[in-house]
Amino acid sequence: MFENNRLILNCVLVFSILSLSIAYFIQYVLGHKPCNLCLIERIPYLASVILVSLIFIMNRFEKIIAGIVLLFFLFGALVSFYHVGIEQGFFSESLVCNLGISEDNLSKEQLLKQLKNPSISCKDVAFRFLGLSLATINTIISILLSGIMFKVIKNYGKNK
Repeated sequence: MFENNRLILNCVLVFSILSLSIAYFIQYVLGHKPCNLCLIERIPYLASVILVSLIFIMNRFEKIIAGIVLLFFLFGALVSFYHVGIEQGFFSESLVCNLGISEDNLSKEQLLKQLKNPSISCKDVAFRFLGLSLATINTIISILLSGIMFKVIKNYGKNK
């Protein structure tokens, strides 16, 4: 593996761990509950932690695994962009935003349970940083990480 790629992948690994740590800090320490899309947006970071670690452990299939990480970050960019669109009113909330909410004939017990644990709407911004929603920040970061992973993949094709 090229030393340049190793450094870049180490940075992606550390950044992914840091991103997940911040998300869990905001959720569990600051008490801001994430919506379903926010939870889905964590998947690329978790996948990159696992897959980049796998690259370092195996020292094989680096280009293929890096490609899979790229796909995860592209997926993350799309989901985050969609989430921003919901927050801004460009898109309506989807079935994903309403998972676990059944509008069919609810019993009294089920209705009380839903009232005690209200679902978090994907259109409500629970936390902002520098005036931007976390979905907006995640869209930007996911696009940047996709570009970085594309560069890593491209570096594997060069001669040593």
